[in-house]
Amino acid sequence: MVKRTGIFFTYFQGERLRDFPQALEGLLDRDNASYYDALYESTAGLNYLLPAPEELLLRVHSPAMVRQVKLTGDYESALYSAGGTVQAAEEVRRGNIDNAFVFTSFGDHHAGRDFFGGMCYFNGAALAISALKERGARRFAIVDTDCHHADGTRDIFGDDPDVLHVCFCHYDHADGLNNVDVRIPAPTSDKAYLARVRQEFVPRVESFRPDCIFWEFGYDATRGEYGDKGLGRDCHLEVARVLKDAADRVCQGRLVVILCGGSGRGLASYLIPRIIACLAG
Repeated sequence: MVKRTGIFFTYFQGERLRDFPQALEGLLDRDNASYYDALYESTAGLNYLLPAPEELLLRVHSPAMVRQVKLTGDYESALYSAGGTVQAAEEVRRGNIDNAFVFTSFGDHHAGRDFFGGMCYFNGAALAISALKERGARRFAIVDTDCHHADGTRDIFGDDPDVLHVCFCHYDHADGLNNVDVRIPAPTSDKAYLARVRQEFVPRVESFRPDCIFWEFGYDATRGEYGDKGLGRDCHLEVARVLKDAADRVCQGRLVVILCGGSGRGLASYLIPRIIACLAG
């Protein structure tokens, strides 16, 4: 099924995304693709990507933490990284797009209420959920396939019964508050990994019926990456299909994909355009 997909892009230093946005050639020409750019305002079909406002940061993160991030020298980039997720979720809520892929220069899931680390300064999914709650949305799901545990996300939402959080990492854990960790051993085959996603996330999200699903997408468990769990590069594309199908069934396709872990330039250039094409149908 064809979907209206938003692509939210900021500009980065570093090797991982050096081939972008050029690697999106062909995707950006689609009638059902909307491109949001952090540098160029609305001309020739481009939309301006907005940084996260500080008042929203302070609804999720402590004032002391925000001050610490300002001292890192990466504050502006962190605002745009998180802001892309907030804007993507809002555009989905308004019905302007059906789903979204958000490029980030800094990830989400190691940023808690009062701490950050692992190249995660602000928690974009948490900021987006806070903004959506203000507009009447009530229930949310976060599925995390980065190979590291989402300690920041769990810190923020661990006691929130309206957020389902399923993390595929190196722990096994479940409680009565919709917090689930699924241990993925190394090595793991693509078939076994996909089976775990279908068994551990899909039934839970179908029962939970969120208003929107956020996917913290990391490819760091791919063979040769720094979190190598033996996964092939096409495993992530199959996960995208599973999650898109689940979103279609439970929340009218509302799925926001947030780029998290992974370092390889070749993998990024191979995977990301294919995942966006999957989202767009």
